[in-house]
Amino acid sequence: MPALAAWVAAAWVWALPPGFPAPVVPADNPMSAAKVALGERLFSDPALSGNGRLSCATCHDPARAFTDGLRTSRGAQGDRLPRNAPSLVNVAWAPALGWLDEGVTTLEAQMRKPLFATTPVEMGLAGHEAEALTRLRADAVYRTAFAAAFPDDPEPLSIDNAIKAIAAFERTLFSRRSAFDRYVYEDERDALSPAAKRGMDLFFSKRVGCAECHGGPSFAGPMRAVGFETVAPLHTVTGVSPGRFKVPGLRNVALTAPYMHDGSLPTLRAVVDFYNRGGGPGAELAMPRMSAREKGDLVAFLEALTDER
Repeated sequence: MPALAAWVAAAWVWALPPGFPAPVVPADNPMSAAKVALGERLFSDPALSGNGRLSCATCHDPARAFTDGLRTSRGAQGDRLPRNAPSLVNVAWAPALGWLDEGVTTLEAQMRKPLFATTPVEMGLAGHEAEALTRLRADAVYRTAFAAAFPDDPEPLSIDNAIKAIAAFERTLFSRRSAFDRYVYEDERDALSPAAKRGMDLFFSKRVGCAECHGGPSFAGPMRAVGFETVAPLHTVTGVSPGRFKVPGLRNVALTAPYMHDGSLPTLRAVVDFYNRGGGPGAELAMPRMSAREKGDLVAFLEALTDER
């Protein structure tokens, strides 16, 4: 973590990539360098889980574009959770949060679900808030960091402020220098392979229509549907019914296997095949059949959305 003097002196400045508007930030949680630095440390610290064993990064690993590589995640008590861990890349621009449309529109509000959920238990903090605070207060770095991040709060080290700090950090997780970005925004003509260029044409074409659901700078859900579409997956986790699930963003998607809300599709090619068959029973999709080469081209384009940073 940077020195305290650097936190206090540094104002927050968005270094936004081309095509990205400034994220909406809640009035009661303004951005600051101190708050982002604190949130980054808390994100990887298991101290906020009920038993001190699970951190946000357990299910949202930066090396996997903030996913965990599992079909569905496990909670702090070992419970198998019902859905695949979504990526947090570009989450600041998500029109809605979580796989289901539950009316949660801020990262601060969304974070309370994994922290306090009891059916099933995710991070298991409910009923263990005092223990978590004791762990944090025992760390001199945290005592200093919370005071720097929340200088006007008479009790800066609190669960609510921990949530605010992590939310501030999550707003900084954006992808901006994939091969696609270098090709489109920096005019690097050889950034995309011939296959990826053909795949890009397919992706944005009216014939295939991927961009109708995966639009905008994050390749996420359309505002007209608030980011949700009806999709019936090939295989569902026991007890999870097909229904309206969020259309996820596709940046760094090559790093986030397995796919779908239940993790039922292991590869990008399997996802393309799934939609090429029409999306399964009951899905509201009408993708035309593609040739084997076209499917390969589409996968090549999706792989070109990876930001190597």
